[in-house]
Amino acid sequence: MSEVTSQLTTEDQKQLSQLLGKVKLHLLYKASVHGFDGKSFHDKCDGQGPTFTVGYNTSGYIFGGYTSEDFVTYGNKNDNNAFLFRLTSDELGGKPLKFAVETDTVAVFNSLEHGPNFGDSLVFLVNGKKIKYKPGQSYNFQKNNLFGGNVQLLECEVYRVEEIKTAWRNINWSSHSELSLIKSHKPSLSSVSQARILLIGPIGGGKSSFINSVNSVFRGHVTNRVLIRSGGTNTKMYSTYSLREGKDDATLPLILCDTMGISEGTESGIHSDDIISIIKGHVPKRYQFNTTSPIEPDTKGYIKSATIGERIHCVVYVLDASKPTLLSPEMEKKMCTIQSQINDLEIPQVVLLTKVDEACPLVGEDVTNVYRSEHIEKKVLEVGKKLSVPVSCIFPVKNYWLDIKCEDPMDMLIISAVLQMLRYADDYFENLDD
Repeated sequence: MSEVTSQLTTEDQKQLSQLLGKVKLHLLYKASVHGFDGKSFHDKCDGQGPTFTVGYNTSGYIFGGYTSEDFVTYGNKNDNNAFLFRLTSDELGGKPLKFAVETDTVAVFNSLEHGPNFGDSLVFLVNGKKIKYKPGQSYNFQKNNLFGGNVQLLECEVYRVEEIKTAWRNINWSSHSELSLIKSHKPSLSSVSQARILLIGPIGGGKSSFINSVNSVFRGHVTNRVLIRSGGTNTKMYSTYSLREGKDDATLPLILCDTMGISEGTESGIHSDDIISIIKGHVPKRYQFNTTSPIEPDTKGYIKSATIGERIHCVVYVLDASKPTLLSPEMEKKMCTIQSQINDLEIPQVVLLTKVDEACPLVGEDVTNVYRSEHIEKKVLEVGKKLSVPVSCIFPVKNYWLDIKCEDPMDMLIISAVLQMLRYADDYFENLDD
């Protein structure tokens, strides 16, 4: 497949900025690479938030439309912020032309049969490399002013629009005081020396990579303690990991617990009953999971009378933020069923959103942009709603899997998440005393 590069020049981008102000554009779809058809467009662009669609025709016109609403597979969207535009040359003043949507009309029609459809007034990817137009539906324009009357496309691109704004969560990127707080932390229950943190979530979410990442932060170099193979791990047994800053140092005040991933069906993935047994402390270390038969009291190694220290004190859901849909309907239903049982046990819960650099190019360029990214904020709010978890308990992180050296910004995201896990575990201990 060809390299996906933007066709917009620096001057073109400046004109687009005149329409919306200071924004960052991220190329989602390029028809010459991904396909001149509706399905290819929707596969890349649905659910991505505000977008610019940019068309290039054989007469040299650069034109398109903006919507602040998500593209979806089917359905109509009203959007009083929407507009059509054309970029102009220096000879014409170098200022973009703008054609606003008629108030309270349908701004966008969605269907797999075509590409971006702005109120049936301007439709891209009709029978391949063509556009269709009908001024006066939702937008008023003269065809010669918008695209020169030429319906033949050379290219069509869609960009996600990221407003560069103030951070929606504050974090000190240069301070390692949180690292010292973790090292000196002591669980609030005197009979427990280490808080047990259980990582669960869909297969491939990044549970094992997060354990390696936490270990890397404290060791000061990238580690692969949990073996990560190409394509991710396929954890089949229950593993627990105590961490040390150095091999001769005392253990840190937490144990990270790794499990088989959750799958949509019943033929693979951990059985939900095994998750509850782990939380209750019944599952021994290195227990081999059976996807169809959960652990029973008569299973070899079953811990019948688990101490408080052997139970789980905080549960962490690990989700891949780079997926267009964080949780499929089937996975959401399964995880909510598991979560209901965890709620009954009154165990505190945290969400980790991994692969945020892949989810948002703005973060990929600089991880310190994570709390300025509207796209990541949207993902946080989405998962908070799906799992009924407070936003303050949701942490975006970038795991160490590509990098070969530790970096402060990545460390700080991981450290801040771990510190909150320890604090939530303390909340659990305090509730036991009440």
